[in-house]
Amino acid sequence: MTARQKLFGLLALAAGLAAAGCGRENYALSAETDESYYREGQQLNRQGRTQEALAAYLKLIALRGDQAPESHLEVGLIYLEHIRDPIAAIYYFRRYLELEPNSRQAVYVRGLVDTAKRDFARTLPGQPMENPSARLNQADDFERLRRENEDLRAEVAALRAGGTAPVAHVAADDSAPAPMFVVPVAQAPRSAAEDKPPITPAPMETGAAPPLDDGTAPAPPPQAAARTHTVARGDTLYSLAQRYYGNRSKWRDIYSANRDRLAGPGAPLKIGMELRIP
Repeated sequence: MTARQKLFGLLALAAGLAAAGCGRENYALSAETDESYYREGQQLNRQGRTQEALAAYLKLIALRGDQAPESHLEVGLIYLEHIRDPIAAIYYFRRYLELEPNSRQAVYVRGLVDTAKRDFARTLPGQPMENPSARLNQADDFERLRRENEDLRAEVAALRAGGTAPVAHVAADDSAPAPMFVVPVAQAPRSAAEDKPPITPAPMETGAAPPLDDGTAPAPPPQAAARTHTVARGDTLYSLAQRYYGNRSKWRDIYSANRDRLAGPGAPLKIGMELRIP
C-alpha cells in the first residue's frame, strides 16, 4: 500500500467518524421518553417483567449516555424495589441527580438515595446506624410493660382472695411511686330492700304509636371507607403509584392525599404507616 493510499484511507476513516458523530448528535436530539427502548421498558415494568425492563433501559443508557436521565431513574428504582441492591440503586439515582439537579423530582430522588442507604445499613452486622436512643426507649417500654403485667397479676390474685379495691398500677412516668396494695375493707351487711332485683320498665306495646317526626332530616348514609395502604419494607411513592394506578407519575396524587402524614415529597415511608390511596 502506497503512502497516497494510506492517506486516502485515513481521510475516509475521519469522514466516517465525523458522520457517525453527527448521527449520534442528531439521535440525541429526540426525546428520551419517545425512544422505543424506553417505551418497551415501561411496558415490561407494568407487566412485572422487571429483568427484561432493566435490559431495555440499560440499552437506552448505552445509546444516549448522559442524555438518558429518566432511564437512570427507572434502573435505580428496579435495583431498589425488585433486585434489592441498594448500592447499584444509589449509583443510578446519583447519576440522575447529576443530569437533572433542578428537576421537579430531584427532591424525591434524594429521598430515595437516603432510603437505599438505610437499606444497605441494615445488611451490616450490628446495625451501626441504629439510633441508641431508640434502644433505650424500647428498654424503658419493656420494663414498664413488665411492671404493669406484674401489677395485673397481683390484682387478680387479690380479687380472688376476696378483696374489693383494685391495685394501683404504675404510671408511664418512671418517677411515679411504686404500686401499693389497698387493704380490703369489710362491707356492712346489705338490707333486704337492697337485695331486691331492680325494676325494669315494661316493653312498649305492639300497638303503640311510633314516635312523632320532629322534622329533622334523616342522617346521611355512611360513605364507603377510603382506600388505604399499610407501608411495607421497600415501599415508595413511586412503587405505590405503579401498583395502584399503573403509572409512576401518579406518586404526586398519593403525596397530596397524605401531606399531613409525610414530612415532604422526598421523606422516606415508615414501615407500618397507613397511607390514603385516592
